[in-house]
This record gives sequence, C-alpha cells and structure tokens, in this order.
Amino acid sequence: MVNKLFKESNLYIIFGITLFAVMGVASITPTFPQVIRHYNLTAKQIGYLITVFTFPGIFTTLFLGILADRFGRKAILIPSMLLFGIAGFLCVFQISYEGLLIMRFFQGIGAGSLGALNVTLIGDLWEGNKRTLAMGYNASVLSIGTASFPAIGGLLAASDWRYAFGLPILILPLSAIVFFRLKTPPVKKDIALKEYITKVWNTIKQKKALGLFAVNILVFIILYGAFLSFFPLLMEERFQANSKVIGIALSIASVTTAVFSILLGKVRKHFKPHTLMYFSSLVYMASLTVLAFAGNWFLLIIAILLFGTAHGFFIPNIQTVLVGFAPLSERAAFMALNGMVLRIGQTLGPVLAALFYINKSLRPVFLLNAVIALMIVVILKTVVGKLE
Repeated sequence: MVNKLFKESNLYIIFGITLFAVMGVASITPTFPQVIRHYNLTAKQIGYLITVFTFPGIFTTLFLGILADRFGRKAILIPSMLLFGIAGFLCVFQISYEGLLIMRFFQGIGAGSLGALNVTLIGDLWEGNKRTLAMGYNASVLSIGTASFPAIGGLLAASDWRYAFGLPILILPLSAIVFFRLKTPPVKKDIALKEYITKVWNTIKQKKALGLFAVNILVFIILYGAFLSFFPLLMEERFQANSKVIGIALSIASVTTAVFSILLGKVRKHFKPHTLMYFSSLVYMASLTVLAFAGNWFLLIIAILLFGTAHGFFIPNIQTVLVGFAPLSERAAFMALNGMVLRIGQTLGPVLAALFYINKSLRPVFLLNAVIALMIVVILKTVVGKLE
C-alpha cells in the first residue's frame, strides 16, 4: 500500500503545497531578535508579524473553502499561491515596519487556503488506512518544512534578515505544476446553494466536531504563542543563542515531529485516536512546564523533544479524524472552517502570550500554555469523547 501511494504524483504536489503552507511563519521566526533591533521594537510587537499574517485567514478561509467546493480546488488554490508568493517576496523591499506588516497581511490572505486545501485534497483522493498514511506522511513533510525553514531562515538571516522573507517567491513554479499536473475530483455544481449550506452546517454542528475545533484552537495558541513567538526569545535571553542556533533548536523539534508523524499509521492500529490525543496533550503540558524553568541545555533539549513528540502524534491524528467528517461535496468548506479555527489559534497565541510576558519574565508565558494543554485534555474528555 505504501509503495503504491508513493507512486502517485498527486501526493508529491500536495507535499509541495504543505511545505509552503508552513513557510510563512517557520522561515522568519529565527530573524525575530534581529527584526526587533532593526526597527527598535518591543518583544510584544514582534508577535504582530505572525498575527497580521494569520488574522485575514479567520475571515477568508471559510469563504475560499466554499468557493473550492462550488468551483473546484484549483480555481482557489492557484490564485492563493500566487498572492502568497508575490506578497511574501515584496516583504524584502519594505523600508518601514508598517510596510512589512501590510505585505504580511496580504501574504496571509494568500496563505489562508493552502493549509486547508492540502488536507482537503488528501481526503478527496484517498480513503481508509491509505488516507491515514497519506495524512501522516504529509504531516511529516510539514514537520520537515518546519525543521528546514528555521535553519534556512537562520542561515539567510546571518547575511541579512530580509532574505528569509523572500523565500515564498519559490511557490510560483509550483503553482504552474498545480495548474498542469494536479488531478482533482470533479465538483458537484448541481447542488443548490441553500442545500449545500444546510449540509455543511449539519456537519459542523456535531458535538464532536465542535469539540475538535475548540481543541485545535488551543493547540495552535500553544504552537504560535509560546513556541514560535517566545521560544526564540527564551533562547536568546537564557542561552545567548544567535539566529543559527535558534533555527537548529526549532529544527530539532520539527524533526522529532516528522518521525512520530510517520509512525502514526502503525500506532493507530493499536490505539484509538482519542487516546493518542490525551497522551499528546499531557506531553505538551510536560514540555511547556519544563521550558518555563529550563536553565540548562539538557532540560531545553528534553523540552524540545517532548514538544516534537506531542505534535507528531497530535496534528495528523486530528486531521485524519476531521477530514472524515464531511463528504467530498462539502469537504473543502468543512476543512476550511478548520483552517479558520487554526488561524484563530495562530492569531490569539502571540497576543495571549504577550499578555503574560510580565516584568520581562518568560516563565508565566510557558506556564499559561501548560494550563492550556491541560484544558485540551478536559475538552477531549467532556465534549469529544471516544473517536474511531
């Protein structure tokens, strides 16, 4: 089954989309200390580079998902890729911090559908264990991206931090490949809009689906708040780490995530999805608690490995569960709603973390996020329940 899966060209195109979906944040986080110094910013202000990128997706992703169900995946995917690449590249030429934020905003509009439609395509093209395998491998590719891009961004930033912001231009050749080579299932255009909206709503309002959406918000608050926004600052403050070392540390977490994402297909044969989510949430909590107090490299590395383990089991697991909730005719809208939910978490994460950056102490930031991880366990237990 695995060999047959890897012979399908669609899989590699989806992998490419996935890599760019994560590039928008992963490649620039090692530059944050330099950006702070260049524009004379505060630690709280630096999080806006993530917030303005994720914010537009809250409002545009669901709309784009509906259009993808009505007019086809490519009709939305290709323009989104072009906007992501061009606006991202224009960040390189911005003189003012305000101009940089504006370009990040437009780049975020383009990015809104990438992380939703890549998972939607996996749901469209494969079923059963093949879908689980594809989702696990896609998550591992995402993790390879989050491992590689911080290292690449850190290396580029060693010459000039702006270079890390120019990487998205590489999506333009991929958009041409999507146009000519990506094979997508035909959409049902004969469904009345009112009937379509009703079907989507009936899928969304399920108790388990709402619970999983809430869980996803909290996971991405943790990822984008504590880990991506404030972890680089923790490394610089406590360990005097430069951009290269920060990139390597983030890469270690992502490589760990990739390893455990690949193992998910085998692990899910022995454990139910909800059991793996409980486990992952507790490991998140342990990692964040260790980071709050880590004062040496040994504890720091332990925390990074724990975070990568939790993320590797959690993300492809919940994506596989969610993509099975909706049939093909409503799947893009449903997964786009999930994408919107993720954007809410991505946007709130840096803001909430900054509120707990009290007296320039990072400890409350990571302890807050450890509590959020515990909240995930509570929601899984009381709202979501058992999953198959």
